[in-house]
Amino acid sequence: MTRRLGIIGYPIAHSLSPVMFKAALDDYGFNISYEAWEIPASGLPDFLDNVRCSKPAVMGFNVTVPHKEMVMSAMDEVSSEAKRAMAVNTVVNRAGRLYGHNTDGAGFVRALEEEAGFSFNGCSALILGAGGAARGVVMALSSKNLKEIIIANRTPERSARMAKDVKRYWNGSLRSISLASVGLRDAARNAGLIVQCTTMGMLHGPDEDGSLLASEDIPTEALVYDLVYNPTETPLMREAAKAGARVLGGLSMLVYQGAIGFELWTGEKAPVQAMFKATRQALNSSGS
Repeated sequence: MTRRLGIIGYPIAHSLSPVMFKAALDDYGFNISYEAWEIPASGLPDFLDNVRCSKPAVMGFNVTVPHKEMVMSAMDEVSSEAKRAMAVNTVVNRAGRLYGHNTDGAGFVRALEEEAGFSFNGCSALILGAGGAARGVVMALSSKNLKEIIIANRTPERSARMAKDVKRYWNGSLRSISLASVGLRDAARNAGLIVQCTTMGMLHGPDEDGSLLASEDIPTEALVYDLVYNPTETPLMREAAKAGARVLGGLSMLVYQGAIGFELWTGEKAPVQAMFKATRQALNSSGS
């Protein structure tokens, strides 16, 4: 019997996870498929019931926008990382019991350190967005020696709630602002790390041509990290390049957080290079 893995989200057409995990599973010769399941919020309870009933057939699944926070309350057990992030991006099914994990933070840090050689010490970080991915990022950053973390979101109440949650674990300087506030430009101009955690600029997304910052708002010495990985160069990354800043796309975080999930599902070390190769080829063939 072929066992199954997959990813849930809405929309899901942009996802490279099926390509990435197929490469990893094929590398080991596993008889396991990986699929993309487009599930609206209204269909989430039925989907989870079906996964529980499948028991060994569905080994688990990844979770992307907009389900990372909603799915957490349905888990039987939740990892400490997911509890801190208050979001789940990886689910393991063990005999009908669902175990929620968050691998975003660890994947994010590994990408910064290994792909960009980034040093966190004394840095001010600006986080654009306050959704599930942003929570994982902010919680990961709260374990580093940063000068300040600023969370900017369209809905100030949401970023304020996140800031309040983070302060339970971190005593550093932390504040929240609105994306529409005049303070956003000042925050960007004083940041050493700018992390874009929204779907803006994402291929097939609601605002694929948009950028939250212009080149004049971005310091030359900053690193701009856009978690969007398709296209490989987002509008924000183009603005950062105009400013002379370093840029990093979301592909590395996708692979590194996926590698952790692979190991949770299979118990085997993830073939990271095979995962990178497959995702890069897929992006190149799509013309992105």
